[in-house]
Amino acid sequence: MSTEATAATPAADETADETADVLVVEDLTVSFPTDDGLVQAVRGVSYRLREREILGIVGESGSGKSVTSMAIMGLLPRSARITGSIRFRGQELLGLREKELNRFRGSKIAMIFQDPMTSLNPVHTIGYQVAEAIRAHNDVPKAQARRRAVELLDAVGIPNPGQRVDSYPHELSGGVRQRVVIAIAMANRPDVIIADEPTTALDVTVQSQVLDALRTARQETGAAMVLITHDLGVVAGQADRVLVMYAGKPVEIGDVEDIYYRPRMPYTLGLLGSVPRLDASRSQRLLPILGSPPSLLNLPAGCPFTPRCPIAQDWCETEEPVLMDATSPRHSAACHFSENLAGVRPHDLYAPTSADARTPDRPDRPPAEAPTGKGNLP
Repeated sequence: MSTEATAATPAADETADETADVLVVEDLTVSFPTDDGLVQAVRGVSYRLREREILGIVGESGSGKSVTSMAIMGLLPRSARITGSIRFRGQELLGLREKELNRFRGSKIAMIFQDPMTSLNPVHTIGYQVAEAIRAHNDVPKAQARRRAVELLDAVGIPNPGQRVDSYPHELSGGVRQRVVIAIAMANRPDVIIADEPTTALDVTVQSQVLDALRTARQETGAAMVLITHDLGVVAGQADRVLVMYAGKPVEIGDVEDIYYRPRMPYTLGLLGSVPRLDASRSQRLLPILGSPPSLLNLPAGCPFTPRCPIAQDWCETEEPVLMDATSPRHSAACHFSENLAGVRPHDLYAPTSADARTPDRPDRPPAEAPTGKGNLP
């Protein structure tokens, strides 16, 4: 794995002591060489994760969410080309050797993977695997680790933990397996938990139980959390801040209220329009974003969302917008028309027929030259 830790540019709001940030990701880029060319999987991701904060990262499949988290954990293949900076409590993680990274994995930063069936070892009981995570970072007897495993299984809501501790993964349902993985993640009381699509392929009831288990994990460990999902509905009641990614790059970031009630990027509006709402009328349909995300192998010039954007102009095809303040310094959006999207709702842009659409006012020319925004961390 080729890594290069680049010098960090001070953020505009970096007057505060960085010790308040448990995890800082700055200008992270990840690319993969292939026979067909270079795949630009992550393009300049920057964010700060504060103590006990929940950051939701949302976007469609292929937007770079999981690759970002794998880069933080040091789990990408050796062929990956990584630049930027990943700092845990001031300690640079990029460039560390495997042995040095193992001091952080599971102990300081834990990860909950998308598919619990592939995360768990089918030949060992779940109790053995939870206890193994404990003993990997603590010098404790097997009996003590097993007792702690039972306590953790009970904490995440698994019925009859004293009996289930001797069960094998294939004997459990998908929701219970996911709660086992959450128990493993919280075993060493980490400072950061990264949950990568923890509710994928689960029905609504089980999804709610898994989210409850995640809340328990945070309460017991006091950890900050990065919650990765393609569903804005999942993070609605969970996150403090939301980072929206598209084509490997952040396109909007802000407090959860800003993202849900004051979005300033057409892609975010499209994601909101595709989320079912309990307060919506029965005749109101979900609004899909037509088209598909671009190939990260041959990204087009300009804004990558242009082919799917209902308000795109000619210059959108040549000039890619950068993250700039939208409604406040804590709310940034990457869109030439962010100022014109105030008060615009999903149905205004993605109405079933063009006659029903209300198009926001657009400037007659591209915005004035904007700062690059590199290193600016919301």
